Amino acid sequence: MRGIRPREGAQTSARLMRLATYASVSVAVTLIVVKVVAWWITGSVALLSSLVDSLLDAAASIITLLAVRHSLTPADAEHRFGHGKVEALAALLQAGLITGSALFIVFESLPRLVDPEPVAAGGLGLAVMLFSIVVTFALTRFQAHVVKRTGSTAIHADAIHYLADLLTNSGVIIALLLATQLGWHLADPLFALGIAGYIFWSALRIGRHAFDMLMDRELPDEQRAYILEVASQHPSVLGVHELKTRQSGQRLFIQLHLELEGSMNLYRAHAIADTVEAELETHFPGAEVIIHQDPYVLSEDTPVYR
Repeated sequence: MRGIRPREGAQTSARLMRLATYASVSVAVTLIVVKVVAWWITGSVALLSSLVDSLLDAAASIITLLAVRHSLTPADAEHRFGHGKVEALAALLQAGLITGSALFIVFESLPRLVDPEPVAAGGLGLAVMLFSIVVTFALTRFQAHVVKRTGSTAIHADAIHYLADLLTNSGVIIALLLATQLGWHLADPLFALGIAGYIFWSALRIGRHAFDMLMDRELPDEQRAYILEVASQHPSVLGVHELKTRQSGQRLFIQLHLELEGSMNLYRAHAIADTVEAELETHFPGAEVIIHQDPYVLSEDTPVYR
């Protein structure tokens, strides 16, 4: 598929998404326990910033778990297009939680800039952060795999959350080294503030992506071009227009008009549309495809793709 990887079928996607949410919650809870002990001993605000972020990660991961479970609920009489947008709502809530954690870190760090305090038991803090990096890196690799296979917005938001954690943990390690080995106690609050800035930027990314889904933003140009290419490959298709696309959760919605010979009978036109629909569903598993047939009018002003 020319740079576009097809998504998995519904059952495989659901299984991967559930596994990702379980892994996320498990990692968050594990890191909270470890960081609480380490912060209690060291008193590092950089370590506290990482702990607060892990607390928010746990809340966000639980929200993601519940959202994914609900989004996988089949369409019903009151929700004919399914429940996929709950993923975007969960992502927006995650963005709010992340922003709150960033502000908390800022408020905790500013007093340390005025009155720096030494960091105790730096070795323990370093060990905790190294452990956090290894566990978080493994989780983000799995999440990236799931997002590539499913396109889940909620898991994508959770993945960005944990990618921010990788930077957070790396910054904490540098701050602890500078504070304990070189006596640069200002490094602790300064790195904490830098971490807070990155966390806030991550929240903006998550919120923007979720907002795009809620507003039914079109798919990327690359995917739209591929849809047009697939639809036009049938020899009886003379043109394609009125392409409309959107995403709800992991499900894609594709609508388009096929231009066919005007003298063609309805049965033949319907069969061609069914063939094109099946081809699109092959490349975009689980997508809902709606095709309208129009008579082709030969005109120099009418482009084949529009």
